[in-house]
Amino acid sequence: MLSVDEAITSRRSVRAFKSAPVPHETVEHILEVASRAPSGTNIQPWRVHVFTGDALVSLTDAVLDAFWNEPQEHKNDRPHYLEKMREPYLARRRKVGWDLYGLLGINKGEHEKTREFHSGNFKFFNAPVGMIFTIDRDMGWMSWLDYGMFIQNICIAARGQGLHTCPQAAWATYHNVIEKHLDLPAQQLVHCGLSLGYEDTTAKVNKLETVREPLDQFVTFHES
Repeated sequence: MLSVDEAITSRRSVRAFKSAPVPHETVEHILEVASRAPSGTNIQPWRVHVFTGDALVSLTDAVLDAFWNEPQEHKNDRPHYLEKMREPYLARRRKVGWDLYGLLGINKGEHEKTREFHSGNFKFFNAPVGMIFTIDRDMGWMSWLDYGMFIQNICIAARGQGLHTCPQAAWATYHNVIEKHLDLPAQQLVHCGLSLGYEDTTAKVNKLETVREPLDQFVTFHES
């Protein structure tokens, strides 16, 4: 069993999975553990839709149809990050993007190859388990922070089970398709998705190593 530190530091976004199924009991265990995430006044704002088997295929088929045939008709209903990227965030984003595409042999301007790779998001990167997270539209920003800790708990608990994950903001672009597919009530919106399964260690895309800033770039100690 991994230590907490090992589970955290070995967590990364995996974008190629083996087809081996994940036992239902394991998925339940991960979600039960994750639900202990901090939650202001114990609101617990998360709602999770878990997809496997034919249900997973049905969802991915619906979203991929929209991705390939009507991409201009779908967009995010809120900013994911910044409306306009600025430094130092722009440089960090560019580095991880070019490092990723470099592993895959995708050069600048190769839009079709980029689009083909991007479509993998909507297959949950072939993971056997896919999750879609939803939240009430009127929740405040503290509940969104709680939600992030819940998803992080899923990622860490998955490592404890020998599994890997990939949280995916991309799913929210096709929120209209997902909302219809899930018959969501009007007050629920699609937050993001997540792939869960066993890492395909032979895949080039999983060789990506991201860089984290040293402490002196983001920590200020106030002492004596």
